[in-house]
Amino acid sequence: MPHCHILLADLRQRGFRITPQREMIIEIIAHSDTHLTAEEIYKQVCQRTHALNLATIYRTLELLVETGAISRVDLGQGQVSYAARHHGPHMHLVCRCCGGVISASQELLETLDAQLQAHYGFTADLQHISIPGICPACHSAPPDH
Repeated sequence: MPHCHILLADLRQRGFRITPQREMIIEIIAHSDTHLTAEEIYKQVCQRTHALNLATIYRTLELLVETGAISRVDLGQGQVSYAARHHGPHMHLVCRCCGGVISASQELLETLDAQLQAHYGFTADLQHISIPGICPACHSAPPDH
């Protein structure tokens, strides 16, 4: 069963109505192999219909985040993006200087999760996180004067 159908079935089972608008938004996210902003989702939806506004996109994204169907991450510079959970746990290292994004090893997340559990008894949601910092290229670049 395609991932979008699994997400739709899960929402139905939880008692949420599946409107054509919600279905389009879920299909776009589920079939994307990258992270999408609300505006990018809106542009894709507008290629299919104009019977949808950006507020509906945001409300649907909020619902999907609350139900755990998708995750939200800030990739820096006010850029919030969304990805379906089937992408699996992943971590982004976001450069504060150039805005570049480096995908970090999932093993780091597993180590972090184990240490949080062992030291604090804390169960973290590490599905989709970003860590701001400075990339190697910007770190070695001479400072602007």
